[in-house]
Amino acid sequence: MRVYVPLTLPGLAEAHKNGELGPAALGAYAVTPALREWYVSDDIEELEYAALNRAAQASLRLLAGNPEVARRRVVVAVDVPEGAAVADPDRGLDQSALGAVRIAGPVPLSKAAAVHVDAADAEPDVAAAAAALGAADQGDDDAQFTVDGAEDHDLMWFAVQEIPELIR
Repeated sequence: MRVYVPLTLPGLAEAHKNGELGPAALGAYAVTPALREWYVSDDIEELEYAALNRAAQASLRLLAGNPEVARRRVVVAVDVPEGAAVADPDRGLDQSALGAVRIAGPVPLSKAAAVHVDAADAEPDVAAAAAALGAADQGDDDAQFTVDGAEDHDLMWFAVQEIPELIR
């Protein structure tokens, strides 16, 4: 099963140093039944892209809570055994939990399929989105427009072997 783990660049550096994503109860995003129902598609590539975008939104939240780190969203795509990633059944179609899963233990970085990171030119929009996130959560439409601006930037794809270059 492919899951998408939201991180920051320092989080990616830590995972690279430790050789694993973790600790236990690792939050991630995947194609869950609720995400399938919400997205209304049978195309697995579209569904995985939706899960990746949910993880990118979670990475933005991590950035908002860590103003000192580079303003670039980071998502690591990893393959875990079926059943290793579990959605919270009590959250059902809760909009904020669509695609959210928990992984019980750390995941070896060797299970990573790819790393997705914002390009440097996205940093101003990602910084503005991170700064506006609190107001957007409170219903401010202008702030939500700013947050949505980060989503105009597609994350770039990198091979796992490229992580050392990304974390410099």
